[in-house]
Amino acid sequence: MLIHFFQTLRSAKLKVSVTEYLALLEALRAGVIGPSVDEFYVLSRTILVKDEAQFDKFDRAFSAYFKGVELLTDFTQDIPLEWLKKTLELELTPEQKAAIEKMGWDELMETLKKRFEEQKERHEGGNRMIGTGGTSPFGAHGYNPQGIRIGQAGGRNKSAVKVWDQRAYKDYDDTKELGTRNIKVALRRLRRFAREGAEMELDLDGTIHHTAAQAGLLDIRMQPERHNKVKVLLLMDVGGTMDEHVHRVEELFSAAKSEFKHLEFFYFHNCVYDFVWKNNRRRFSEKTATWDLIRTYNKDWKLVFVGDATMSPYEILQPGGSVEYNNEEPGAEWMQRLTQAFPRHAWINPEPQGVWGYRQSIAIVQQLIGQRMFPLTLAGLEGAMRLLSK
Repeated sequence: MLIHFFQTLRSAKLKVSVTEYLALLEALRAGVIGPSVDEFYVLSRTILVKDEAQFDKFDRAFSAYFKGVELLTDFTQDIPLEWLKKTLELELTPEQKAAIEKMGWDELMETLKKRFEEQKERHEGGNRMIGTGGTSPFGAHGYNPQGIRIGQAGGRNKSAVKVWDQRAYKDYDDTKELGTRNIKVALRRLRRFAREGAEMELDLDGTIHHTAAQAGLLDIRMQPERHNKVKVLLLMDVGGTMDEHVHRVEELFSAAKSEFKHLEFFYFHNCVYDFVWKNNRRRFSEKTATWDLIRTYNKDWKLVFVGDATMSPYEILQPGGSVEYNNEEPGAEWMQRLTQAFPRHAWINPEPQGVWGYRQSIAIVQQLIGQRMFPLTLAGLEGAMRLLSK
């Protein structure tokens, strides 16, 4: 039944045995899970993968075999893979793209429901049904100014308002060596030193004073080291369009961990909603409620967002706008709560500043954070650190 899936895993150099494969089939026959790709993913990984270090290989192999099968919304129907096979990729002129009409959020979601009921076969190159290579709002490898991307590996035009896909994100590598020390120097503008801990370093002034008081008899005095007491809460966007900026964000992350003793970090995708996470492989099973951030960390903490703020405006303004799941409250509500809870906040954007004016979502985020957005450049980092130091 799943022999090709088994062979795909073996081709990915995963040590999957026949015994484990038969155990997976037995679990399926026993009805351990329902007819859900998400549940099958968890079950098969639990049975077939023996080492957590192999999870990433498994994710890639699973994605190669099951492309775009599960919808991350309330819809329960599966779309046949045949409908989404790529045989052509649409290329349009700017004039042709401008002529394609956009749908609003409510109309888009209602129309998709209707297509589920109407469509019975594969469509290609059309402008209405779920398919490929056309101008329909639903499908892959075509073009629509505001649509739902289904079964396509990664974005092309960065205009999809919702994505039918389950993606695995990698944690940023905080041990990555910096190509330059300048990022660390820029971050050092945000500091507040205090002495703490055991007596570890020479107190030169105290030693001179007490030696002089004893008529030249050396009296060495020690004092605790000075440490940067700044507390930083770092929230980093990961996945999707942020894949283009991984190297520079890793450099920033590595520098921040080196410079700030009191640093807490969490991940989000595109916009912050009701939860964040520490481990991208477990982002749905090991969540941290955003309310817990607000309750746990007081106003002494500096809040720093890192992200390109490039997304559909619906992801910020609309309930259910997240491309990951159906969020009950808009991201804008959570952004306002966070910025009110942490008055000293800033947003670091790795996108070139020259394109900011052409992205509606960036303008919305800038408004939500009180125009406290800075580019991921040395000058931008220095500006952000000066602002947070006030």
